[in-house]
Amino acid sequence: MRGLKGKRVILTGGGSGIGAATCRRFAEEGAHVFVFDLDGNAARETASAIQQGGGEAGAFEVDITNRDAVFSAVEDVSGGGPVDVLVNNAGWDRLVPFIESDTDLWTRVIDINLYGPLHMHHAVLPLMKKQRHGRVVNIASDAGRVGSSGEAVYSACKGGIIAFTKTMARELARSGIQLNAVCPGPTDTPLFSSFAEGETGDKIKTALEKAIPMGRLAQPGDFPGIVCFLASDDAGFITGQTISVSGGLTMSG
Repeated sequence: MRGLKGKRVILTGGGSGIGAATCRRFAEEGAHVFVFDLDGNAARETASAIQQGGGEAGAFEVDITNRDAVFSAVEDVSGGGPVDVLVNNAGWDRLVPFIESDTDLWTRVIDINLYGPLHMHHAVLPLMKKQRHGRVVNIASDAGRVGSSGEAVYSACKGGIIAFTKTMARELARSGIQLNAVCPGPTDTPLFSSFAEGETGDKIKTALEKAIPMGRLAQPGDFPGIVCFLASDDAGFITGQTISVSGGLTMSG
């Protein structure tokens, strides 16, 4: 893709799943990747794999719910050059019907899935505005577009990220900054495995595979292409858009 070589990319949740796969793809495109993850060892593993393949990468152990930690890590990155691309990928949830959930769960889900990306935007967008260019790709979820049983608060957060992305795209379009959202459908990641274990988990997976027109769950490798495209020069006139990657499960606009 055009325009990614030499770009400096911050990606949260880059230690596993979609994040790790996307970090590797950015590196393949010639970008310098900064892997942010709560699990420092996982971040270092992703960065090391990129370096061993001849790419450029650095690892940062960052809790995105901690505003000070976010600003400190972003400052470390920006001290060496511009932040050209931000990918907000980190997320977490636990499958619980809303009326059986409690405020402790709500707080954790909101802190990670809403406040975390807000912290990242607040740290990075002023830098992008000053340099008059930047791309942000927010990994939202189809749960935020059409809802998802057992994920009420998570869905609310992801719906909020979609609306936030559109709003910031409007606010910053004349500043040379483009923001778009990618919405994964059900994906075979460690997060999915954490609440799809045992016999019940097998039933959930089978039901989803039957419901998805393409007949399978998404894999982490299904997402790096669209994320890198939106960060590339090939997407130079695209902003404020929400793109579903769900194997056809959700086809509504």
